Amino acid sequence: MGLKNETPPRENGEGASTRPRGLVVLHWLTLFCVVSGVVLILLRDEVAGRVMRQWLLDGHRHFGVLVLLLFVARVALRTRSGKLPAAGNPSRFTRIAAALVHAALYVLLLALPLLGWALNDALGKPAHLLGVALPTLVGADEDLADALLAWHQDAAWLLLGLVLLHAAAALWHHFVLRDGVLRTMLPKPRR
Repeated sequence: MGLKNETPPRENGEGASTRPRGLVVLHWLTLFCVVSGVVLILLRDEVAGRVMRQWLLDGHRHFGVLVLLLFVARVALRTRSGKLPAAGNPSRFTRIAAALVHAALYVLLLALPLLGWALNDALGKPAHLLGVALPTLVGADEDLADALLAWHQDAAWLLLGLVLLHAAAALWHHFVLRDGVLRTMLPKPRR
């Protein structure tokens, strides 16, 4: 499954342009990793047993690093794809609001994993991905760890709010406006 833009965007029959397959795949993989990371960290607070709690935390960290890697791939593919046509026929206000929300989502998809990575380092516990140690971003520092934890949690709540807003807008387009915008981001079978 290649992530390159094999075909240019095309109309889906409802006035909305489809998105490059790679961007759609990366979108849904990112969502999967974000949701998985959230589920693991929330489950961690509900279970007893040091080993299980550590396993859930490690899983949360792995998904965070995967979100960071997917972010890099998304930015690279998005840059390569160039300016995509607006899906549907949005008003100027809608285009600006969507652009601001997307920009904020991208910033948080970068900041949140970096904050978590730095938090690990500040706690004196180097970040790993599948057993490979990642470079150290900051030195061990208890006060810095406390600040990074607060920032990481605040950024996570902000990301959650924006994801809900993003999903609500997609559902609004699909069920109220019926303009096909949501369908542009749904996986399509290969022809």
